[in-house]
Amino acid sequence: RKRLVRRGDRAGLPVGVQQLQAKNFELNLKTYHALLKMAAKCADLRMCLDVFKEIIHKGHVVTEETFSFLLMGCIQDKKTGFRYALQVWRLMLSLGLQPSRDSYNLLLVAARDCGLGDPQVASELLLKPREEATVLQPPVSRQRPRRTAQAKAGNLMSAMLHVEALERQLFLEPSQALGPPEPPEARVPGKAQPEVDTKAEPSHTAALTAVALKPPPVELEVNLLTPGAVPPTVVSFGTVTTPADRLALIGGLEGFLSKMAEHRQQPDIRTLTLLAEVVESGSPAESLLLALLDEHQVEADLTFFNTLVRKKSKLGDLEGAKALLPVLAKRGLVPNLQTFCNLAIGCHRPKDGLQLLTDMKKSQVTPNTHIYSALINAAIRKLNYTYLISILKDMKQNRVPVNEVVIRQLEFAAQYPPTFDRYQGKNTYLEKIDGFRAYYKQWLTVMPAEETPHPWQKFRTKPQGDQDTGKEADDGCALGGR
Repeated sequence: RKRLVRRGDRAGLPVGVQQLQAKNFELNLKTYHALLKMAAKCADLRMCLDVFKEIIHKGHVVTEETFSFLLMGCIQDKKTGFRYALQVWRLMLSLGLQPSRDSYNLLLVAARDCGLGDPQVASELLLKPREEATVLQPPVSRQRPRRTAQAKAGNLMSAMLHVEALERQLFLEPSQALGPPEPPEARVPGKAQPEVDTKAEPSHTAALTAVALKPPPVELEVNLLTPGAVPPTVVSFGTVTTPADRLALIGGLEGFLSKMAEHRQQPDIRTLTLLAEVVESGSPAESLLLALLDEHQVEADLTFFNTLVRKKSKLGDLEGAKALLPVLAKRGLVPNLQTFCNLAIGCHRPKDGLQLLTDMKKSQVTPNTHIYSALINAAIRKLNYTYLISILKDMKQNRVPVNEVVIRQLEFAAQYPPTFDRYQGKNTYLEKIDGFRAYYKQWLTVMPAEETPHPWQKFRTKPQGDQDTGKEADDGCALGGR
């Protein structure tokens, strides 16, 4: 990055762009968008804003696609990216732009992968009006049918003020977020307030703590996608740690879809798959997703169903996960290895895991390393060494190669407890470990090994017919074995 970027008078534009400008080469909007995408992929949000200001300075018309690249840059920050995305979203609305379906999908990715950052700073920026935020109003001259040179210059100045205000707010330090002292009735972030319950309810109707001037405290449904809809009684954030909490901040499932409808956008399968990933497991909203497929006439794919199967398995509801298989078949979809891998996550009992392996053989599907890794992880969690040995026997029978993840799992299972004392007395649990260690040592000598992929392998170009559509293709089912 040091070779690509040089901070100069005008900022952090790439050196190549500065050289082109020195030679009086004018870049078009498409080239600037390519620069924005490069900066976003490099996780340099400051450079994204520098390129964005350069677009406005050159008089180009900012579009929704421009903000999509800014949202990509926000998503790269896993700690504070969700707060950044909300601020960029508000700037887009303040400039009078209508978000597209892709913008909504990127916002869901931010809710899934990114945190809110410092809650005190987030409360100051997202809940309370600031003086410099008063410039964030739609330019009046945009509504005029004819643009004069003076009106165009006014729009340019207004847009630049928008971006500069956003830049100051994005990188605000916690010490700068401290405002005047709040009244005793209000909740101060970071201080214990016994009379205020900040625990998130299972329904996640709101991830905010609303504090009124009079007790008792109430929970309000708040949608941060509409800045003016935040009640004045809401002074700070409560517990916002999970994707479901962050979805609640943007209206929850129904509130999010209603905002899409306001902007005349319909969800696609990508939208519903992302919603399936961020809604709370086992909540009523999760059961509505199948109905939303028919309501919006969206054709389901295997990634969508695999997401639901995985969430139910991780929740321990193996029967609920299996109940999705007839629904999947009814829509003309055939389970793949990822489906069986997600089912393996919930096979905590030996009969469930062994039955899954039997069903796969009947279906003429050979289990892969990821499926065995998920089953091994389930057996280790239950400290069931008999179940673990049965899995290893089946793995040896199918000649499935062992990878580094499986070896780490089995080495952990073969360790004695820290307080182990062989001569203190008879211990049935330790005898089971001894039996597993003996079989594991013999098992390693006959098992084939899988070569660890090169670190650059994921950056190589994939064949045209091997493109993955969902996040699960990146992490695989190995997550179940970690």
